[in-house]
Amino acid sequence: MARLSSFLSKLLPQLFRRPDTTVEPANLRDAPRLSQLHRAAFHRGWSTEEFEQILIERNAFAHRLRLGGSTIGFIISRTAADEAEILSVAVAQKHRGHGLSRDLLRTHLGHLAGHGLKTVFLEVEENNRPARALYERAGFRVVGRRDRYY
Repeated sequence: MARLSSFLSKLLPQLFRRPDTTVEPANLRDAPRLSQLHRAAFHRGWSTEEFEQILIERNAFAHRLRLGGSTIGFIISRTAADEAEILSVAVAQKHRGHGLSRDLLRTHLGHLAGHGLKTVFLEVEENNRPARALYERAGFRVVGRRDRYY
């Protein structure tokens, strides 16, 4: 029994360890990868050109989530006055469920707040339960619904 406890005490931290990731600003060079991630996550994925158009806007803020040398997720927002709208969030399928979206969202929201933004809006599909749970845990509340929008 003592060996099992010793074994488990060494194994458990490895089993529940989160990958070493970084969240950093995204830029125009990231557009092809962001498009690839978006197309894999949504049925109407954005093209590289669409990402390029957003990323060159002065009122756009984007962050990428990196694991080693690879971009595995992103978040992108557009701002107006003291408000922001999160346009999209995506994390590669094999990296979901590890709290990485939460880290990405937290960093992005901190960045927006640091730029004086007071209100953040977003839209999410009604049946996207993981995303809705993420946003609810972050403090977002439903303020409206668009019938048959998605």
